[in-house]
Amino acid sequence: MSAHTKKSQHKVKKKWEMPDTYVILFLVLLLAVVASYVVPAGSFEREAVDGVERVVADTYSQTESNPAGFMDIFLALQTGMVQSGSLIFLVLFAGGAFEVVERTGAIKGGILRAVNKTKGKEFLLIALISILFALGGAIGAVANSVIPFVAIGVIIARALKLDAIIAVAITFGATFAGFNVGFLNPYSLGIAQSIAELPLFSGMLLRVITFIIIVGVTIYYTWRYAKKVLADPSKSLVGILEPSNGDKEELHASFTTRHKLILSFVGLALAFFVFATIQFQWSIDHMAAFFIIIGLVSGVIGGMNYNKVAIVFLEGCQKLVYGALIIGVARAILVIMEDAMILDTAVNALAAPLSSMPPVLAALGMFVSNAVLNFIVPSGSGQAMIAMPILTPLADMIGITRQVAVQAFQFGDGFTNSIFPTSGVLMASLAVAGVPWIKWVKWMLPLFIIWCIIAVIMLVVAVSIGWGPF
Repeated sequence: MSAHTKKSQHKVKKKWEMPDTYVILFLVLLLAVVASYVVPAGSFEREAVDGVERVVADTYSQTESNPAGFMDIFLALQTGMVQSGSLIFLVLFAGGAFEVVERTGAIKGGILRAVNKTKGKEFLLIALISILFALGGAIGAVANSVIPFVAIGVIIARALKLDAIIAVAITFGATFAGFNVGFLNPYSLGIAQSIAELPLFSGMLLRVITFIIIVGVTIYYTWRYAKKVLADPSKSLVGILEPSNGDKEELHASFTTRHKLILSFVGLALAFFVFATIQFQWSIDHMAAFFIIIGLVSGVIGGMNYNKVAIVFLEGCQKLVYGALIIGVARAILVIMEDAMILDTAVNALAAPLSSMPPVLAALGMFVSNAVLNFIVPSGSGQAMIAMPILTPLADMIGITRQVAVQAFQFGDGFTNSIFPTSGVLMASLAVAGVPWIKWVKWMLPLFIIWCIIAVIMLVVAVSIGWGPF
């Protein structure tokens, strides 16, 4: 037998990998370039209504085409980054601020204090931890960064003599229950409303109500399963977690006066920002700047020196570079479509079938289409950059408010993060807890369906009341 034959026998077949989000977006960018040669160019007339530029329905007309060249592909990437600068720095600075807060130990200390205060009260503990993580998801403080907290969830579940499903449910699951609505989330809601030219964090009342309902249902569903496992451990889908000697030490992390001051400051700062967006019309740029202040002050309260604050803040920014630059790549796709004058053609093609539907069904169509898009582009900020420039004029044409379009995007983006295997945060969280994806989906699917039903009801109500900016 020749050496070549032996080598060939020992060759290991490479396992197919899901393309990275950047690879997928670059392929979509190339598809947009090809479309610039095939799709007819055209545009709508636009008019200013209350200072906001809107598409005028039934004014689409074809124009001279302007197909993209080879260099236009890479120039679009540069232009996309520049045009998205405000949003990119918002994501980076928010990451820096929340990293400083997390490094002070305030978040972990607050969670573990809640654990110690609710000993022997399993339902209260599950509800309290779930609410804390849901609020973290709703304000964007905990989303991608939930992964290390799943390990704390494992410790809590083990102390309660429960399983790893509960560990993921009260951390990752609760976080994305809050993220689904994200009434104060700078990454998803902030970016989407910025593109839709809506006041920042407007429409909060209906979102808060929906948040309460979704989180309440999630807590009930989680407790129902936990109670069943407590009564009969054989009912667990993955087996009860074995006790560990180190758990008691882990559950006794300190929660100091400094920690309390930091969390109080962050809460008050975010509340003030909401007030400022209404009173002073603060924008995305103001919020990015405000996160620098939150990071600096939190670091000072936490006892960090100036070098430590700077380093930790930059490390937080570094963690979100991947997600932040996706915004610019996604924007590059739209740069190609806008320059080639085919974006309005795409909107017109989508408007044709949707305009014949009742507004409620059109809104639900937006929700479903964004859910499907999330399989390919699991980044909330990246998906916002692709979807909202299309959904915004589409909403104007089919007779629903832009606020409804934003929420349809949020639901489509948020819900599927909890089941799609293309979600890196989901798969990493399951890996930390040792939960097989199939077992998680078996547990999660009924709750996912309930979430979707709540979303449909909320969108029907929103369309019916003509839900506007406020």
